[in-house]
Amino acid sequence: MENFDLVNLVGQFQIQGTFSACKRYGEGHINDTFKVTAEADGKETHYILQRINNRLFPDVEKLMHNIELVTDFCRRSVLARGGDPMRECLTLIRTKDGKAYYCDGKDYYRMYVFIENATSYQSVRAPRDFYESAVAFGNFANLLADFDASQLYEVLPDFHNTKVRYANFLAAVEKDICGRAKEVKKEIGWVKTHSDLCGKIVDAIASGEIPLRVTHNDTKLNNVMLDDETGKGLAVIDLDTVMPGSLCYDFGDSIRFGCNSAAEDEPDTEKVHFVFDLYKTYLDGYLSAVGKCITQREKELLPWGAVLMTYECGMRFLTDYLEGDTYFRTHRERHNLDRAHTQFKLVDEMLACFDEMQAAVK
Repeated sequence: MENFDLVNLVGQFQIQGTFSACKRYGEGHINDTFKVTAEADGKETHYILQRINNRLFPDVEKLMHNIELVTDFCRRSVLARGGDPMRECLTLIRTKDGKAYYCDGKDYYRMYVFIENATSYQSVRAPRDFYESAVAFGNFANLLADFDASQLYEVLPDFHNTKVRYANFLAAVEKDICGRAKEVKKEIGWVKTHSDLCGKIVDAIASGEIPLRVTHNDTKLNNVMLDDETGKGLAVIDLDTVMPGSLCYDFGDSIRFGCNSAAEDEPDTEKVHFVFDLYKTYLDGYLSAVGKCITQREKELLPWGAVLMTYECGMRFLTDYLEGDTYFRTHRERHNLDRAHTQFKLVDEMLACFDEMQAAVK
């Protein structure tokens, strides 16, 4: 973007002061993100300006509908607690005509208040970071406990409908468009053997056994702002995948990603292990923050969420491998197959200590 475009873009939003500077910010790969500085009476105010990736999220209206409702509700919840909404949740800046986003005829933009004196980290520096991310996501669920999740659109339909994911997997095996099924018979058999997992959460939501909740759906450490001074989890960011679902999805995906002793694409599965101590660390942080809003049945299903999200992710990697690596970006041959193997190994180890996982919840 040229400077003139930035001045024009920033001028579309209800900022305090006059635009003075802008620079690229963060390490995100989905949207283009900039830190904007505005000045008024010698005081600087900072904002985050993002160009929305409307190739990945083609219905920007629905995307921003979800974000607008969720950020407004979080803000009211934080204020009701006597907290600081400028630091404890994302604050959306409206355009001058009151909209949640601006379109210049080609691209779509949104703006947030910049959360000062806080940082999002790409990797866990110590177990405490993982604990604080759990506190942040538990608090996010607590803030939205009374929100009617049916108001939200599924911007990525069936994202965690594991039954649909399994049907897609079976179709990929049947079509075998790349002729790869014969080399992964063992992996295909493994997925089929564990297919009873698919309905664990989906069926519980459908039957009303557990409530429909607001879910973040990308519960990694880098989507949490940690206070620079105290290290405490402040706010959850990156709400592009906010949708209706289950707390078990968010909890489970954090465990899938954070309790792996190796990289997600580690080719040597001997290095891949489920780290139970980190599971317990995250569980303690999450339950301490989610509070009484979580139901007893949801608590009981949290360990199943961890198993299910890991199983689902591994199945998606294998499906993409069968379909020719068209969804997940790959950097080497059999990259998606390596990813699938790590997830399958984690599931096996989770199931091997599942009694301990349940006991930790109790």
